Amino acid sequence: MSSPMDTVTESNMAIAMALGGGIGIVHHNCSKEYQSMEVSKVKKYQHGFVLDPVVLGPSNVVADVEEVKKKYGFTGIPITDNGKMGTKLVGIVTSRDIDFLLEKGTEGAQMLLSEVMTPVDELVTAKAGVTLQDANHILEKSKKGKLPIINENGDLVALIARTDLKKSREFPYASKDENNQLLVGAAISTREDDKARLEALVMAGVDVVVLDSSQGNSIFQINMIRWIKEKYPNLQIIGGNVVTACQAKNLIDAGVDGLRVGMGAGSICITQEVMAVGRSQGTAVYKVAEYARRFGVPVIADGGIQSVGHIMKALGLGASTVMMGSLLAGTTEAPGDYFYQDGVRLKKYRGMGSLEAMEKKGGGVAAMDRYFHKDSDKVKVAQGVSGSIVDKGSVLRYLPYLIRGLQHGCQDIGARSLSILRSMMYSGELKFERRTPSAQYEGGVHSLHSFEKRLY
Repeated sequence: MSSPMDTVTESNMAIAMALGGGIGIVHHNCSKEYQSMEVSKVKKYQHGFVLDPVVLGPSNVVADVEEVKKKYGFTGIPITDNGKMGTKLVGIVTSRDIDFLLEKGTEGAQMLLSEVMTPVDELVTAKAGVTLQDANHILEKSKKGKLPIINENGDLVALIARTDLKKSREFPYASKDENNQLLVGAAISTREDDKARLEALVMAGVDVVVLDSSQGNSIFQINMIRWIKEKYPNLQIIGGNVVTACQAKNLIDAGVDGLRVGMGAGSICITQEVMAVGRSQGTAVYKVAEYARRFGVPVIADGGIQSVGHIMKALGLGASTVMMGSLLAGTTEAPGDYFYQDGVRLKKYRGMGSLEAMEKKGGGVAAMDRYFHKDSDKVKVAQGVSGSIVDKGSVLRYLPYLIRGLQHGCQDIGARSLSILRSMMYSGELKFERRTPSAQYEGGVHSLHSFEKRLY
């Protein structure tokens, strides 16, 4: 999982994580409109049946199609008689219909779509109720880019895109929902106005919501969990952060579906140093996971993951998955621009408890909410730092390396699956031993004049 931080997860990271078989949690240090738009971009990215495609009407002009291309990145747009979904399909406009018209300047841009579209009687369509497999087969045979799905009255009910067929071949392990859309999560706080934010996220199609707090065992979070469960019973909730079984108990009793474990373990987090509050990550994961497993509640190890070995330890201690921030920051998909310093290509990375994140202009106040601050507070206590991280390339290359590393780790231990790995630990077959400083030195690279460490 990718962490809900404003230098880690927006739509690009969430898309890459889902394609690689994980899930991205979109940060909330922004307006609710921006966050729900990012969620919506992920849900629309790799559609199976696109249930709410962009639709135009015959009275729209070529310039409107160009606008859609700039905003969403595609031009295959169905045309219905009144420009709305669920009404009679009259045609479709693709890039082939408008490419040369845009070169003619204003005259071409102002042409009505009714004059340039491919009419419905020349289109290949499928009837409502068709299976995804059959629809894909029709697309393959017809060699078309888009397949509109219509009901018996000729009304447009869905759309299938050829590009999605290719994507599903390239990313066979992508995380998808029952509509074949990518999975995505979003973070919210526990304030009253976050209820409106949640409503916007649910409308955008969010699959899971993370209650983002540095210390999750609060009356605010417990009340929020109960309210969400009442209003949106099918929406999954991840609560946290917690580090003890006592904290976990209150959130589990409130009805949480998963727990985030970690306080002060992240590379940019200084909670343990400044507040003297927190817990060593290994102990926290073990204690919480041991308690939560009795109720079937999975645990997410959040913070301190620096390598495949750390993921292996977290899963071996009882976590079901890990949440990563610094490991994914600095990748192409992380928000922000690259810059050079002393000839090294870097990207900004900061803790949500850093003053820089809490004072972010034009965004939300999520970073402050997370650490129980208000805009009007004269004194803010930083619980994070701001820094930079070396360019790591694309997440789509990095995730397969992490997965393969885990497979090798499980193979060496003798566990065929992660659930077997956990049961080996609880049965005592898998043991954790304390290592002396000399054993740690021995376990690393040593006795060489120089060496190059390439991971993948």
